[in-house]
Amino acid sequence: MINTFRSIDDLVKTLEREKVLLKAMFDKRKSSSFRYDYAQELTDYKEERIKHLIENGVIRESGNFLELEDIYLKFFEEVLQVNDEINVSYVQDYLSNLNENIDYYLKENNEQRKYGYLREVRRCLKQIALMTVRNVLDLKRKLDITYKTEPNYQVKLSKLERLDEKRKNIALLITKSEEVMDYQQPVFFKVAMDSQMQEVVNDVRLQLNDAYHNLLEIEKQIVHYLNLIAYQNRIFEKVRRLKYLRDQFLLTENTDIRQVIAGKNPVWMEPQSSYRIKLSIEQLQSNPENLSLIRKILSKRKDKLVVNTNLAAAIPDEYFSGDSIISDVINLQELYNAFSAPSTHLFRFVMNYDFRKTVEKTDRILFFC
Repeated sequence: MINTFRSIDDLVKTLEREKVLLKAMFDKRKSSSFRYDYAQELTDYKEERIKHLIENGVIRESGNFLELEDIYLKFFEEVLQVNDEINVSYVQDYLSNLNENIDYYLKENNEQRKYGYLREVRRCLKQIALMTVRNVLDLKRKLDITYKTEPNYQVKLSKLERLDEKRKNIALLITKSEEVMDYQQPVFFKVAMDSQMQEVVNDVRLQLNDAYHNLLEIEKQIVHYLNLIAYQNRIFEKVRRLKYLRDQFLLTENTDIRQVIAGKNPVWMEPQSSYRIKLSIEQLQSNPENLSLIRKILSKRKDKLVVNTNLAAAIPDEYFSGDSIISDVINLQELYNAFSAPSTHLFRFVMNYDFRKTVEKTDRILFFC
């Protein structure tokens, strides 16, 4: 027998303590490969924590694997808005509950209980709008995923047709919800129309109106997808029939494939071929007509690059004169080579070195440094 949590504090405390395990199990909700030993690792190998979750109906054990219970799985999916199931029965249930509470409100004489029914009516209206918007978003997402990822044409066609049926059901529930607010319950919405109810009704009308317009776009997309599938299916059937005739060597006899191919000109689909002929340098240098031909070809090219180059001025003629300037400098490398030979003190060596010209004392100290 499955136990239940005694209080909200106990529930929240348990979910907080086991958040690592529950998050990992929720991430792998699409597969049944969450092993029991991996759950022990996430709970610090304290098996009583796993048993506590099983006993309170949070997870269930299936052999060597663990799974989230449906009630908590649906709770997490609804709160995080990641559920893939499009369930219009919830909206129908809220619609029935709405009419029931309106009837209770009109028959009740106690003001406190009437206010309780009024609050329930507001809650039902908000839930109808919320569930409708979620169903429309889920329908749009699942429609795209089905068409783009389903590899089987027949399965894809069946899924799209069922999604179209759910679209019709959502549109029908939107119409029924608007009818309740418009003319099915005129007495209630006249008597109980306070400021809060007016705000709720206006918000619900806007959300249902947006959802209905989104359903019209989804309908166009479904029709477009179905037409594409039908077209692809016709192409597939034709190709399969042609393959059968080819395998039976009846393709040219039973079809007009030769006449069809003869009337086609698919050469434009072929890439343009280009043949590069490299001229030799000797021929370019020996024949003066080649330069004029190259210039003529370059002038006809539309994609030629125009490069603006900054040309330097001509070199003056005086730079080409034969006059030379002699610079009288001390070769420090030769000074170092002369010092490396004897084992003399560096300062004494520099001060006594014969530079073959007059060198000031300050210059000798500079050379020493």
